[in-house]
Amino acid sequence: MNNKEFVAELSRRMGYKSDKTQKLMLNVVNAMGDGFMEGNSLQISGFGTFEVKKKMERVMMNPTTGLRMLVPPKLVLAFKPNQALKGKVKNGREE
Repeated sequence: MNNKEFVAELSRRMGYKSDKTQKLMLNVVNAMGDGFMEGNSLQISGFGTFEVKKKMERVMMNPTTGLRMLVPPKLVLAFKPNQALKGKVKNGREE
């Protein structure tokens, strides 16, 4: 499902027009992004948790040249789904 299809389905379920639903989605995504930039996590009930994690620096080796290089630490966004959502996806149905 692409963004256009998702917005169409969401607008159908909510009873809003597509352009209003698109604006709503953009505001939600922007608010989430602002929170992640501040290092905050976000828990959505019945869906899961998004959190910003720090990956430590590490040494990696280029397999072609054999050179070792230091990979600096970085922040990554991680998602941990809710147990109910995991079950739905695993079983392909509602639990």
